[in-house]
Amino acid sequence: MSVALLLAQPKNEQFPLNDETVSPGYLGFAVFLALCVAVYLLIRSMNKQIGKIQVPREADLVRQERERAAVDGDEQDEERNEARGAAKAENAGGATGSKRS
Repeated sequence: MSVALLLAQPKNEQFPLNDETVSPGYLGFAVFLALCVAVYLLIRSMNKQIGKIQVPREADLVRQERERAAVDGDEQDEERNEARGAAKAENAGGATGSKRS
């Protein structure tokens, strides 16, 4: 026999073990009640956190995508215009420089 089984056996037979004599008692009830309260508080907190999440609607996502595309298009147009202006300046500078020589 293992040591745990030997220690678990009652030393005297005057105290029979059955459903009436062995119960969780007040301590078991208090632990169970504390666990129930903790689970309730955790679920309540989780519901508050989930309520704070803002899910964008599909129409908002489409509008944001259009705005991004418009901004990207404007930036590309500005870059093209700057490149054209720089090319014109080089051509104009090169043409005037050759006339002076």
